[in-house]
Amino acid sequence: LLILRLRDFKTPWSAFWRRHVHVVRTTAQMVVSGDQHLTTKEAHRSSISYMLQKTALVTTALTVAGASWYYAVGMTSGSDLTAIYNCSAFFAYAFSIPLLGDKFRVDKALAVAVAIAGVMVIAYGDSKSTDAGASSEKADHRTLGNIVIGIGSVLYGLYEVLYKKMACPPDGVSPGRGAIFANTFGSLIGCFTLLVLWIPLPILHFTGAEVFEWPPGKAKWMLFISTFSNARKPIHVLCTRVLTHVATVFSGCFLVLISLTSPVLSSIAGLLTIILVCIADYFRTGEPLSVAAIAGGILIMGAFFFFSWSTYREMEEERKKQLESDPVFSDDDEDE
Repeated sequence: LLILRLRDFKTPWSAFWRRHVHVVRTTAQMVVSGDQHLTTKEAHRSSISYMLQKTALVTTALTVAGASWYYAVGMTSGSDLTAIYNCSAFFAYAFSIPLLGDKFRVDKALAVAVAIAGVMVIAYGDSKSTDAGASSEKADHRTLGNIVIGIGSVLYGLYEVLYKKMACPPDGVSPGRGAIFANTFGSLIGCFTLLVLWIPLPILHFTGAEVFEWPPGKAKWMLFISTFSNARKPIHVLCTRVLTHVATVFSGCFLVLISLTSPVLSSIAGLLTIILVCIADYFRTGEPLSVAAIAGGILIMGAFFFFSWSTYREMEEERKKQLESDPVFSDDDEDE
């Protein structure tokens, strides 16, 4: 909203706010109807109830998926954690077929498999990192931790698809309108988390199921910065997470990317952050990138470009079919 205001600073605030609310409201009505062309009845129908319900559903899936990572981090190795959680790209593709009506394509499935293979190479290719993680974990908890993070991976893929299906404008809506509504829905997720999802915390605390306490000294500030940065694919053993305030932009951009493209493409694009973290870690520590990091990064980047090309080919095929199915009238027909 601040960026939009700076771009249109000369417009009076009342007119600017009225236009912004109108864009958000009409876009929400398009989401409810599934069509960018609203009928008179749809234009007068309130979308508040629908948006509140879908915000609750999508936020719950996201919260459980994120909580699974923090629950499993002390039970399994960093390698397993990274590899399994990043398999959400596969589950996003699996859910997009029945929920979004996407067609199964071998080239897309291959691109997802290559991306996951790249993550596996980064996670398990460095024997030093794997050994360090294995020496610090309890073997009897590793299986349970892998199951928990596996559930989180499935839910994260489901969250991406649910957001695309339930909270994204239909095809044909302008990118600017889609970006505005994506950030609006992201704000709704934050509001729901702040106003609702804190309720179980005191219940868990006073019943003794999970006791909460303020973290000591430095840990408190590190947790604050970590939460504020909100990186989607954290890697603690392989690469030190780079904590910076600009990472808060990631969540908004990720929602915009899903809205404008697809959950699977966005999920694979999110894997590129692994490469960026490794590169940033190199500049921070001075340690050269391992062969596994380089090889895995090449696989992930190749998968991203391959999936993008496959998506472009699919769009071109659909466009040609649409042109072929449209009736073509000659000049003689028009004269008649």
